Amino acid sequence: MRVIAGQAKGTKLKTLKGLDTRPTSDRVKEALFSILAPSIESGKVLDLFSGTGNLGIEAISRGASFAYLVEKNRKCFNIIKENVIKTKLNDKIKIIIKDVFMAIREFGEKGENFDIIFMDPPYLKGFIIPCLEEICNNNILKEEGIIAVEHDVKDVLPDRVEALIKVKERKYGKTIISFYSKEA
Repeated sequence: MRVIAGQAKGTKLKTLKGLDTRPTSDRVKEALFSILAPSIESGKVLDLFSGTGNLGIEAISRGASFAYLVEKNRKCFNIIKENVIKTKLNDKIKIIIKDVFMAIREFGEKGENFDIIFMDPPYLKGFIIPCLEEICNNNILKEEGIIAVEHDVKDVLPDRVEALIKVKERKYGKTIISFYSKEA
């Protein structure tokens, strides 16, 4: 796994051994960032269920202004810290070790909102819809913002979750990325 483009291009990222994390493959990541390219430049990013920090780091490397990486697992948190230091992007990234629902509520209380929100939760564990609802209820997505949700093909997501509408979906093998934005 590596940073594909931008300032930290080519930097190899560390990952946990075993099946505790499932980092986004380079092929899926390249496709995801091709779709999001217009929104990345100077955008503020939130990477939920960050794992290795792969998506947030890639966004900063490609020109996003700032990223919050949220992960509650201490081992993953330490890997993210190593990866951020290795890429020399630490001045534009804040790592938060916390449950994503608590983090979303705190961002809402502080009035923080984001251009792009990445969600790559553990597959088939029922996190996605409650997380989308929490994002909506706490108003942390900017009006023109987008949420990119990586999930298993067996995890069929609705076309609408509260004020969020699924605007597109892309399939890559057994992985799907669903994109949500606020209803116009």
